[in-house]
Amino acid sequence: MAQRPVVVGIDSSTQSTKAAVVAAEDGALLAVGRAPHTVTGEGGARESDPEEWWSALGRALADGLRQAAVPPAAVTGIAVAGQQHGLVTLDPAGRPLRPALLWNDTRSAPQAGALTEALGGPDAWLARTGSVPVAAVTAAKWQWLQEYEPALAARTAAVRLPHDFLTERLTGAAVTDPGDASGTGWYDPAKSDYDPGILALLGLDPALLPAVAPTGGTRAGTLTRAAAEALGLPAGIPVAAGTGDNMAAAVGLGLGTAGLLDHPVVSLGTSGTVFAATRTRATSPGVSGFAATDGGHLPLGCTLNCTLAVDRIATLLGLDREAAAPGDGLVLLPYLDGERTPDLPHATGLLTGLRHATTPQALLGAAYEGAVFTVLRALDDVLAACGLDPADPAVRDRPLRLVGGGARGRAWTETVRRLSGRPLVVPAATELVALGAAALAAAAATGDDPVAQARAWGTGEGETLPALPRDTATWDRIARVLDRADPLLAG
Repeated sequence: MAQRPVVVGIDSSTQSTKAAVVAAEDGALLAVGRAPHTVTGEGGARESDPEEWWSALGRALADGLRQAAVPPAAVTGIAVAGQQHGLVTLDPAGRPLRPALLWNDTRSAPQAGALTEALGGPDAWLARTGSVPVAAVTAAKWQWLQEYEPALAARTAAVRLPHDFLTERLTGAAVTDPGDASGTGWYDPAKSDYDPGILALLGLDPALLPAVAPTGGTRAGTLTRAAAEALGLPAGIPVAAGTGDNMAAAVGLGLGTAGLLDHPVVSLGTSGTVFAATRTRATSPGVSGFAATDGGHLPLGCTLNCTLAVDRIATLLGLDREAAAPGDGLVLLPYLDGERTPDLPHATGLLTGLRHATTPQALLGAAYEGAVFTVLRALDDVLAACGLDPADPAVRDRPLRLVGGGARGRAWTETVRRLSGRPLVVPAATELVALGAAALAAAAATGDDPVAQARAWGTGEGETLPALPRDTATWDRIARVLDRADPLLAG
């Protein structure tokens, strides 16, 4: 019997690579291969060797194909979704000159502030790129590199994002997509092109940058003979331009110009992200005005401290992560690694409200509440950037799509329900970034719309949890503390 065709979606994240082997016909997830990454750095530094991403891609792919019992000849398309913003610098042979600066490396916060002022302030950046620079964006990292490692910056023959680096290894083509490009700080989503004035400000030669494909599902090229030999696949397999991880998650949920619009998503992972697919171009200083990979817009808020920070509190207390109770008058702002939204790169954690009767369980619950509050306040900013009023009952009653590792945890889910007062849709699929990448791979192979493909597969469908009464007392208590603590948190 003939083997049915499959596509492979690669999720190259901060901590690991996942390779989803997906039946091209119906979207069935046949297997997910995995391989870890190493992240190094102390203080604000966060770095990884891009060569490790490439070797992890090969190991994860082999693991996925083995689990699925799929022969290499059955693979009909590949796409990579990668962690956003990271700065990869290459020599003329395409080899990394140094470890990549990752999105959560906060050393470039001073450069972000200086760039904001150099162009004329936040409004100038919003008009040209849709986003105000923060430490995460690639432009700030390039500026940091020029200031602290000028000799290496001068030797750089190519500048890539993490997913661009992997796509180029697969195809030999220097290609990115509008979604991931919009997180660099030098791309103009309104003109669908790099901004020459910002590149001049950065001293960055546009010849060092990849071409921008029309969408992430555009065919970037085909698998080269060298890549095919390294991965154990046939040469010539179509490879999509791919995209950033958040854009791929939106595709996996079926959100975009061919699907649902203005439906908010909360993703609870190492970081917490909130976004919505919309036709409205966002120009809000608290929101990243990203492009979606399908030509629409994806305004996004991102918090650095989410599941990793709460897990750290649980470890310090010697508790299981599910052993949480409501905060009982406590406020814990778990800004253990600085923060991005709000823009507090040098912040540390803050705890107030301790009493003799305080229990470890309540303290852990306060960590959940602080993290969820920060994510949901960013969500209000995103909705406003979509032209919606977050206080409008018609908007506030819309279901949230809850995804990421935290969506599988009872304490996370119940805290989001309690503080948001919204119904939640929890998709059954757990690998939405990889599934979104798989839909992009299918588009590269067939020319179909990737969002429509994901909707046909049903990857965004799941259980609906009814709304709980909104816990306004806890919300207001955290808001009061955060407003008073702003000078302390600025560091």
